[in-house]
Amino acid sequence: MTYKQNKWLILTIPTLTIGVWEYVRHEFLLPYISMELGNWLAPVIVLLVSLLFLTKLFAMIEHNQEELNRAKAIRAVLEEREKIARELHDGIAQSLFFLNAQISQMDRMNQSNGLPLHKLKESVHRTNDYVRQAIANLRHEADADKNPWLQGIESLIDELQQETVLEIETNWRIPETMLSSKERVELFAIIREALLNIHKHAEAKQVRIEARPTETGWICQVADDGKGFSPDDMRTRNRYGIQMMRDRAKAMSWHFSLERKDGDTLVIVRKGAY
Repeated sequence: MTYKQNKWLILTIPTLTIGVWEYVRHEFLLPYISMELGNWLAPVIVLLVSLLFLTKLFAMIEHNQEELNRAKAIRAVLEEREKIARELHDGIAQSLFFLNAQISQMDRMNQSNGLPLHKLKESVHRTNDYVRQAIANLRHEADADKNPWLQGIESLIDELQQETVLEIETNWRIPETMLSSKERVELFAIIREALLNIHKHAEAKQVRIEARPTETGWICQVADDGKGFSPDDMRTRNRYGIQMMRDRAKAMSWHFSLERKDGDTLVIVRKGAY
């Protein structure tokens, strides 16, 4: 039922009620009900009919208004996210593209002067991946019924599952109230780095993301069934991502560990004593 229909029903129901009552009273009930009693019954009947019908109509109007406010809020969030995504694309992403082109030119012309250009190129590519993922996350439709910061992880999972054969299972039981704004940002960055490393290096088929409260804090674990790692991996190609995760955890006074157990590689972040 539309808002206009509800409005007209609210306006006409009391009038129709009193009209029908007066007609019935004068045509059929005058021999049985005195004029004074009929006058007292009129407002009571209007009140009862109003409670029976108008409360439902008001509830429908309130529901429609809530839906409208919710749609407006989501639209405002999406517009703001689109604005930020556009600024990221036009600013940082373009700067990274230019920087990568400059590094490639220096590499071709042998003008490195001892600079580790391959490391710089890897860092630029990794940062560019982060920016692209951030832009994709910002343009992912927000769901007001979910924790907003978890939607970034979900959109990354959706993208990885579309591009790869990874099967990703999540079991998230940490209440949002247990994490501060900074903790949410840092934990998201660690999870994202772990997933990207699995995608690029692990040759895994299944990934599990588990998070739960503990007596003194919480624990978050990303497990994959990939080929694992060796000490050489820790020192060479994977060191940037692992070191980034370790540094982020250390800055937040969290415990970080990378383990191999029962054929799975485990990235574990823990807050609190253990």
